[in-house]
Amino acid sequence: MFLFPVCRAGKFPSYLKPAATNFLFLLSTEHEASLHVSTMKTIFDNTTRDELIARIRNLREDSRGQWGKMNVYQMAKHCTIWNEWVLGIPGFVYKQEFLGKVFGRMALRMNTKNDKPMGKNMPAGKGFTVKDESGNLPAEKDKWVVQIRNFADYSNPAFVHDFFGKMTNEQIGIFSYKHNDHHLRQFCV
Repeated sequence: MFLFPVCRAGKFPSYLKPAATNFLFLLSTEHEASLHVSTMKTIFDNTTRDELIARIRNLREDSRGQWGKMNVYQMAKHCTIWNEWVLGIPGFVYKQEFLGKVFGRMALRMNTKNDKPMGKNMPAGKGFTVKDESGNLPAEKDKWVVQIRNFADYSNPAFVHDFFGKMTNEQIGIFSYKHNDHHLRQFCV
């Protein structure tokens, strides 16, 4: 256990609601680690969702990817399929792959321990690859915006990432932000 000083009410993560401004919390290492993680961008934060939505709206038909093989339509469709999977739209089967059982926890920690963006050219996964080269980009953008807003009321206790395995809501929030941000950065928005 560690004695962790907390001096001002404005410095608290949202789940700590202080009754006074100058006092101490007794925290275990687990809680201390979650304090660090909770300061990162998460899709569960209103301001972060608004930022993502503004960036989605800036995508255009002529937007070109800086890396990878997807065009702008394929990327938007990929993101809407991925968000449906995380949000729990019916039809998805949650199962962790064998390699994920071996390396998934370590990879999850590496991807949620800091604000470092996801690396370029990460594999999309079989279920998230979009073969159609063209489609209705405005409709995909509208669907994507609705999904981002739906993260405000996220509740999918059955979710299991195919590589990382079972994730906490905090990890889901961080990684969902990073995934959406990754693809928006790919197209310079």
